[in-house]
Amino acid sequence: MINFFKKPNEKIFNLKNLDRDALIYRVLPRLLMEIMRKYFRLQVEGVENIPRTGGALITPNHSGYSGFDATLLSYIITKEAKRIPRVLTHYFWFLSKTTSIPAHKMGFIEATYENGLDLLKKKHLVVLFPEGEKGNFKPTSQMYQLQEFKRGFVRMALESQTPIVPTLVIGAEESSINLSQLKFTKFLKGTVIPLPLNIIPLPAKWKIVFLPPIYLPYKANAASDSELVHEIAQDIQERMQKFLKKELKKRESVFF
Repeated sequence: MINFFKKPNEKIFNLKNLDRDALIYRVLPRLLMEIMRKYFRLQVEGVENIPRTGGALITPNHSGYSGFDATLLSYIITKEAKRIPRVLTHYFWFLSKTTSIPAHKMGFIEATYENGLDLLKKKHLVVLFPEGEKGNFKPTSQMYQLQEFKRGFVRMALESQTPIVPTLVIGAEESSINLSQLKFTKFLKGTVIPLPLNIIPLPAKWKIVFLPPIYLPYKANAASDSELVHEIAQDIQERMQKFLKKELKKRESVFF
């Protein structure tokens, strides 16, 4: 983090030396992420489980409608694992230049199967939320109940022959309270949006846990076996749900 205070024999850091893009998309986000990290009193475990080279899929539970889980997770991976992840995100980010330009600058990529597979084959670290928007926008009454995993992430891992790193994000559910879901049936059919109680996130304690990587013992052509893919996705979901319950039992308090 940049120190804006002058120390003996040091030059004062001058924001004028930075171009606009560096200031908006590098300096300010890092400062904001450090503030968020302290605000949420974030704990991180299992960073050693993130592969330091080659392609890999980071698959967290999606929680808290705000999307802070994606941005903070990306920041932690960059800082702790020294790798720049590509985050597969909702297509709403890419509907206009106003949102798509900053999204690309922050490493966000539209969440399509083709994009994910291409990034993995290029040996990138890819963050993908298997629950999709159903996990992100579920009501708080269903907190930490994993929604059905989409199977695309398993097919990507098989086709690219890359490991899957299940990841737990705990605390985001309590930070952003979602009363319900609004589902469009006529206009924007199939679209789901949240009905939030709070806009400013509550100061719940956060914890991110990277579980040991899963190396699937199958060849790339197994991606076309829909029954096998479904079974693997279900197994990973059950495994993550089990670890989530264990972590939740460990918590002494949510806000204090």
